[in-house]
Amino acid sequence: MSGGTDEKELKALQAALAAEHAAVYGYGVVGGRIREGRRAEARSAYDAHRARRDALTRRVRDLGGTPVAAAPAYALPFPVPDSDAALRFAGELEERVAAVYSDLVRATGGEQRRSAAEALREAAVRAVRWSGESVAFPGLAERAATASPSSAPTA
Repeated sequence: MSGGTDEKELKALQAALAAEHAAVYGYGVVGGRIREGRRAEARSAYDAHRARRDALTRRVRDLGGTPVAAAPAYALPFPVPDSDAALRFAGELEERVAAVYSDLVRATGGEQRRSAAEALREAAVRAVRWSGESVAFPGLAERAATASPSSAPTA
């Protein structure tokens, strides 16, 4: 792997790590507002994002980088006062994570690409479960209307 490729991969890994930090924070908000019947699903998503965060942290270190730290807090895209808002927020979290993983798929190869594609798939499936809606190409639809979500991590 060339130095430029390593740098491109490291940048995409750091963006994915930042998104996972935001998702872990976001699911703390979701878990506090979601109705009882969906709490186990929220906990499962929270655990999945923590595991991905930890794996990304190790990968960044393996490439010689210093893993990006979590922010002490994240700006929510809208108020989350109740379960309905928590459902919308969880769907948005997953869509943002999917977008960042689509960048990671493009920036990597081999086993890392397979892992990123799996994370993209998992985020897209969770987004559909939360929102009830899907897109043809998860992680890419929002690119047409906005800048890359990896440029400004929010929860």
